[in-house]
Amino acid sequence: MHRRLATGLAATALSVTTVFATAATAEAAPADKPQVLSSWTQTSASSYNAWAAARANQSAWSAYGFDWTTDYCSSSPDNPFGFPFSNSCARHDFGYRNYKAAGTFSANKARLDSAFYEDLKRVCGRYSGATKTACNSTAWTYYQAVRAFG
Repeated sequence: MHRRLATGLAATALSVTTVFATAATAEAAPADKPQVLSSWTQTSASSYNAWAAARANQSAWSAYGFDWTTDYCSSSPDNPFGFPFSNSCARHDFGYRNYKAAGTFSANKARLDSAFYEDLKRVCGRYSGATKTACNSTAWTYYQAVRAFG
C-alpha cells in the first residue's frame, strides 16, 4: 500500500513539475518572439536602430531568451581598412544564431545577408570620394563571403 501511494505521489509530483517547467519555458519565450526577431533583422535603418537599442539594454529582453553572443566578423577583420563593420557583423550574428535556434534559418538567410549588406553600406555612407568607394567595395566583398560561406 505504501509503495502504491509513493508511486502515485511521485507521478503526481512529476506531472506538476512538468506543468511548471512548461509554464516557465513559455514565460521565458513570449509568443511574439518570432515577430520581435523579425523586426530586428530587416534591411532598414530603423530595424538596425531598434536592434542596437535592444542590444544596449539586453536585460529588458531577457524573457525572450535571445542569443546575443557574437564573434563579430568571424575570421575577417572587424574594422577592415578602418571601416567600423563590427556592429554590422554583430547584428548578422544575432540573426544567424537566433534563426538557427528557432529552426527557421534557411527561410531567413537571404534576408539576413541582405540586411548585413545594407548595414555595411550605411557605414560606408559616412564617407565620400575614394574612401567611400573603397568602403563599398569592402562591404560587397563581406556580403559575397556571407552569401557563399555564411
